[in-house]
Amino acid sequence: MTLATAPVSSPQHPPRLTAHPQRTRKWWRGLLFHSGAGALSVLWLLPIVLVLLTAIRSFDDIAFNGLGGLPHSFTLAPFGQAWGEAGLARAMLNSAVVTVPAVVLALALSSAAAFALSRYPIPLRRTIILLMLAGNLLPPQILLVPVSKLSELLGIYDTLFALIVVQVGFGIGFYTFVLQGFLRGIPDEIQQAAVIDGAGTVQIFWRIILPLARPALAALGALAFTWTFNDLLWAITVLRTQTVMPVTPALLGMQGVYVSTWNIIAAGSVIAAIPTVAVFLRFQKHFISGLAIGAVK
Repeated sequence: MTLATAPVSSPQHPPRLTAHPQRTRKWWRGLLFHSGAGALSVLWLLPIVLVLLTAIRSFDDIAFNGLGGLPHSFTLAPFGQAWGEAGLARAMLNSAVVTVPAVVLALALSSAAAFALSRYPIPLRRTIILLMLAGNLLPPQILLVPVSKLSELLGIYDTLFALIVVQVGFGIGFYTFVLQGFLRGIPDEIQQAAVIDGAGTVQIFWRIILPLARPALAALGALAFTWTFNDLLWAITVLRTQTVMPVTPALLGMQGVYVSTWNIIAAGSVIAAIPTVAVFLRFQKHFISGLAIGAVK
């Protein structure tokens, strides 16, 4: 008499009872994720595509078919009109005159302040850092009148220098807060070795700290350039004359009271976006590495 025995599965080939359900759930999870990401990408790109299509349409086409209609014309004349007749060339120059000195000066002052706050035992160091951060938490709307009156008392109202001072003043607190957190992660042994070799404070800051902080400075520089170049609130607060307006208020001034030439406004918006896109593409590598280093630390 023999007993029937059930087949025993080999230990080298265990039964895979949950392989297919897990694979199915993973596939559906990936499908939902990519579908949602694709939908968000389309929603994000839709206004950009609309602006580009509006910029290459004629005014008659927009007036007859509507702003959201399909283009029935193709012309590059709105770019020339926005650059020359609408005064965008002068506005772009004003933005460059404000943005470049403001970014350089703000990063220079904030990096020096961050070096002192992060590498030396300054009394009330935490309080100073918190005060710098608290200044950026205030709503800017409550400071419009004080800033405007202060610029009038100093005699710099309606000048580009006033806008530079405002941009530096309101940016240095946030930049210092970010940089001091980054500089605190640099090992103290590097600075101690430089002191043993006879390096002074200025040499340590210029030759050691700044090169090590290049990713953070590049990331902050790209952000500062974008914020300063695209600023509208402070420009219309301390400036009044149309000839000294930067690019963002100039684009706002292109809109008419009764009729707006949307193709020229769209072309001007495309031209105004070129500098910020170029700066981001130029510092993209440093920008991503700076964010990654800050995330790890």
